[in-house]
Amino acid sequence: MCGIVAYIGPREAYPVLIKGLHRLEYRGYDSAGICLLNDDIRIFKCKGKVSDLEDYVAGKNTSGTIGMAHTRWATHGEPNTINAHPHFSQNRTIALIHNGIIENYMVLRSELKNRGYIFTSETDTEVLVHLIEDIMISEQVAVEDAVRIALNQVIGAYAIVILARDSPDKIIAARKGSPMVLGIGKGEFFVASDATPLIEYTDNVVYLNDEEIAIIERGKDLKIKTIRNQSHTPYIQKLALSLNEIEKGGFEHFMLKEIYEQPRSIFDSMRGRLHIDQGNVTLGGIRDYEQKILNAKRIIITACGTSWHAGLVGEYLIEDLARIPVEVEYSSEFRYRNPVLNEDDVVIAISQSGETADTLAAIDLAKSKGATVLGICNVVGSSIARATHAGVYTHAGPEIGVASTKAFTAQVAVLTLLGLLIAQKKGTIPNSRFQKILLELDSIPAKVERILQLNDKIRDIATIYKDVKNSLYLGRGYNFPVALEGALKLKEISYIHAEGYPAAEMKHGPIALIDEHMPVLFIATRRGIYEKVISNIEEVKARKGKIIAIVTEGDESVKNLADHCIEIPDTEEMLIPLLATIPLQLLSYHIAVMRNCNVDQPRNLAKSVTVE
Repeated sequence: MCGIVAYIGPREAYPVLIKGLHRLEYRGYDSAGICLLNDDIRIFKCKGKVSDLEDYVAGKNTSGTIGMAHTRWATHGEPNTINAHPHFSQNRTIALIHNGIIENYMVLRSELKNRGYIFTSETDTEVLVHLIEDIMISEQVAVEDAVRIALNQVIGAYAIVILARDSPDKIIAARKGSPMVLGIGKGEFFVASDATPLIEYTDNVVYLNDEEIAIIERGKDLKIKTIRNQSHTPYIQKLALSLNEIEKGGFEHFMLKEIYEQPRSIFDSMRGRLHIDQGNVTLGGIRDYEQKILNAKRIIITACGTSWHAGLVGEYLIEDLARIPVEVEYSSEFRYRNPVLNEDDVVIAISQSGETADTLAAIDLAKSKGATVLGICNVVGSSIARATHAGVYTHAGPEIGVASTKAFTAQVAVLTLLGLLIAQKKGTIPNSRFQKILLELDSIPAKVERILQLNDKIRDIATIYKDVKNSLYLGRGYNFPVALEGALKLKEISYIHAEGYPAAEMKHGPIALIDEHMPVLFIATRRGIYEKVISNIEEVKARKGKIIAIVTEGDESVKNLADHCIEIPDTEEMLIPLLATIPLQLLSYHIAVMRNCNVDQPRNLAKSVTVE
């Protein structure tokens, strides 16, 4: 959940670190700190955003060619300057930054207190830096050995970077369950939570694996050991990322940029996979497991948040097209409820970042039961990509805004391709129907472009409803997950309470909330259970609710009932989520901007949830 960045090399570290923090701030933004090593360790940190840290550091000595920095999303201890990272060891000769949670920190803290260590913060991280110092002193070992010994005593998740005063040309980094990538330049090294701080300087990277420790020393080759003291050869990869992908490109916010990137990101998720001329779909990443999928008695989709909503669309798609039973599970619940898993089950794990802690734990559980596990994620080299048997990248490009937009539609596009692939190979869909869906899927990016042209109209609607306290989102069939996702977007970035329901369930409770102050957003496209949705709209209108409807172009029936209609192009019912979600994203965005909310960095949220 936090962002870490470190540098060692010939250039001044501070500009590299502060720029890296800005690029990582979407991972956490309640406090920030920086550590520079030049004869002695200097730490500067404060509550607030990276810009607050810059103001605090202004005029201070920031010289040094080795350093590390951190932007925090609080887990243990409230967001304040004392709890901000980096943390010093007791004798102030070691400094540490940490992303993750040390689950047994209370036991370790008690032992260290008994040995005379004094704690100044409420964090679990401070326990680890004191433990490393204690091992160095008591066992008379080098800092990298103390880190290795300490991590064998730790239960939990971590990505850590350590600097030691007595090792002024060395960075120690380690990870388990939290992401970490190493950048290798010409005579310089970088460490970060993801590749965004590195791409300006190098495209040669090493993705650190769980329980690996990197010993990075000035003028020497990178060394990697496990916490069991086994040496590993670094595997250097080329980074498929460009600098302009992580800049705003003239947009006011990353979220708006990413909404407008969806024609391209949806196209890229299908590029090289959707073959209109050949009349088929290929997914090379799962080719070796196609027979397992075709023979599956059941498919289980596990995910969190927006990815869970994409999974619900996937359930409808795969059952509709391929006639295989599908269950969709919250990863956080799946891992703890002793689920029934068999060797002929296929588990699909979905995550934008590929680092979601609960989803990774669900993968481990499924693999332990002998199930085949596939991944759908966006980030190349991520933990989920490496933990699963096979999978498919969405190729949506970097998503910096915390509220997911293009990741959702890319995930739905990939799930659509998967459903079509299985259906064609199982023979559960007539070829004429298959070809028709392929053609329609190919037209989706252009139809998204048309919807984006409605931005001004959607902004006008937002002006009317920006001050409401509550709202309902209703849809049926494929549009029910869209309702859930639309409500989540509004909650996430505008802090307005919103709930998504199947439209027919409104009568079973939510209808009690409806009055003249309650906006109700219907996904009421002509495909699907259209007449029933119109009946639901009539029920809301009879109770004076304000109706905003997403409708098919040319629809007159709903237009006569609704206060506002947003028209989207007609398409196959199963493809409506790829279109209907776009105006809901724009509506949430404009409402949040009008409420002066931080659209890209909503309060209490972080982009990559790497802790429970």
